[in-house]
Amino acid sequence: MSSSITAEQSAWFGDTFGRLVDNVEQAIVGKRHVIELAFTALLTRGHLLLEDVPGTGKTALARALSRTVQGTSARVQFTPDLLPGDITGISVYDQKRGEFEFHKGPIFANIVLADEINRASPKTQSALLEVMEEGQVTVDGVTRPLDRPFMVIATQNPIEQAGTYRLPEAQLDRFLMKTSLGYPDSASTRRILEGAAVTTDQIPGIILPKAVNDMIALTAGVFVEPVLIDYITRLVEATRDAAQTRLGASVRGALALANVSRTWALAHGRNFVTPDDIKALALPVLGHRIILDPEAEFDGVTADQVIGQVLLDTAPPTQGAAQS
Repeated sequence: MSSSITAEQSAWFGDTFGRLVDNVEQAIVGKRHVIELAFTALLTRGHLLLEDVPGTGKTALARALSRTVQGTSARVQFTPDLLPGDITGISVYDQKRGEFEFHKGPIFANIVLADEINRASPKTQSALLEVMEEGQVTVDGVTRPLDRPFMVIATQNPIEQAGTYRLPEAQLDRFLMKTSLGYPDSASTRRILEGAAVTTDQIPGIILPKAVNDMIALTAGVFVEPVLIDYITRLVEATRDAAQTRLGASVRGALALANVSRTWALAHGRNFVTPDDIKALALPVLGHRIILDPEAEFDGVTADQVIGQVLLDTAPPTQGAAQS
């Protein structure tokens, strides 16, 4: 068995992916890796969770992504009084026509920024996560599909926890990846202060949403060797067996790691996955899917450290056995 993707298609995907990232990096200076992860999530039909302090460019990232793919974007500021209908939309009675008319909510956009998702009530969080999972909205018994491509970039503030509602682990599992923008390094900060960064309004469009959907369709044809499927299985099982974890990564986590590895490989011009692709994505894909043992958490152990140790302890297949 081999890949159904030609070398020309792989080269086109890799070149286009690079141009998309270059375009966004004009506004988000010095954060190329995070931008690559964001586009990888978009092209894997997944959603991204950013855990970051205020002022690191989360809103700018979402806007730059949407402008690059010439799609629509929306920002929802999550607050304790936010209702599910404020996200999905509501039916309003039209007196002239004598019938209810549906008014779409901000979820009907290609890129949706859910800012400080942990400040909304669990009921509102669940409404958003249900839409993320199903790709459609059902109001008053009528189901309306969302536009494609569709991605939610949700943010959490890890510092201020007063008045917040922590996302349950089962809901965290619905995010394809979790990462952090963080503050730029000194060199990038100087470039920003010198005016090197452009505003999101100045970001040009690179491709159309239809081309994004074409790229998404290509990722399914990337070949994953059976030995790499075994490697992913062993990594996920190792997170469950680790002494510091109470609950390891789910089967959904294993599927997510396999799928993003396909996209990552194609983004680098290859129609087959390598062990390095899997290792590069294990932390953002699996880190938020494990629950630490309370004693380990009290001792300062982090999910990042657990995943890092799992990668060290789980031997990857040899390069010769894992090449197409």
